[in-house]
Amino acid sequence: MLRNVFLKSLRDQRRSLTYWGIGFSALTIITVLFYPFMSDVPELSELLEQNEALVRVFGGGFTDLTSPEGYLNSQLYSLLVPILFLIFAIAQGSGAIAGEEERGTLDILLSNPTTRLQVLLQKFAAMVTGILMLGLVLWASVLIGAAIVDMDLSIVRAAEATLSGMFLGTAFGTLALALGSATGKRGLSIAVAGAVAIAAYFINALVPLVEAIEKGAMVSPFYYYIEADPLSNGLYPAHAAALVGMSIVLVAIAVFTFERRDLAV
Repeated sequence: MLRNVFLKSLRDQRRSLTYWGIGFSALTIITVLFYPFMSDVPELSELLEQNEALVRVFGGGFTDLTSPEGYLNSQLYSLLVPILFLIFAIAQGSGAIAGEEERGTLDILLSNPTTRLQVLLQKFAAMVTGILMLGLVLWASVLIGAAIVDMDLSIVRAAEATLSGMFLGTAFGTLALALGSATGKRGLSIAVAGAVAIAAYFINALVPLVEAIEKGAMVSPFYYYIEADPLSNGLYPAHAAALVGMSIVLVAIAVFTFERRDLAV
């Protein structure tokens, strides 16, 4: 089993994946079940339109609570989905190399006939697989909730919005992986990746409020995650490519630093 780091990593996270999957499903279905109550009060949408700053911070700028897409964007995909994906991905990415190193188990992995590159790439693949599993749970839960409340929702568009969230989570998880690979310190990688995520969220939420610098939101990964509204319009290829490109660059950085660093084992 140790010769296959990918399977070992999936085995190690099977319990946390189960708990995360249950949490994802419960939060998603509960959120969707509130849709009939919210859609019957159009005055809420009018009230939200009068508080642009608050709506951008807590609802992604979506004010229409009467349509399925508007409700799910404001109550689920704008904030709750990225938070859940980011927490899981950053935890997994930071622990992939730095966590093994701090526990003193990285030397056991590397003592087998495997290279540093293979270990890192298989760890990355395990993280992406975990994110994929949670994405499938999220998508299925949205559809189950939609069926219960008779919500007219596109199965394909829901999948595309969920996929965009997975790309976002992978980008920040890979950032944590790169930081952990470069420093060997899990706490530091969590702190820095988390701080960057928070800053990126508020940049995307607040910068567009200032007309002179509204294009500055394009530096934030959150812009590429939801600005094109994949739940209503489908996944925008250029934005998806930007998030995937970030992950590829960060994996390359992780490989470069991990291959050249003296390990604390």
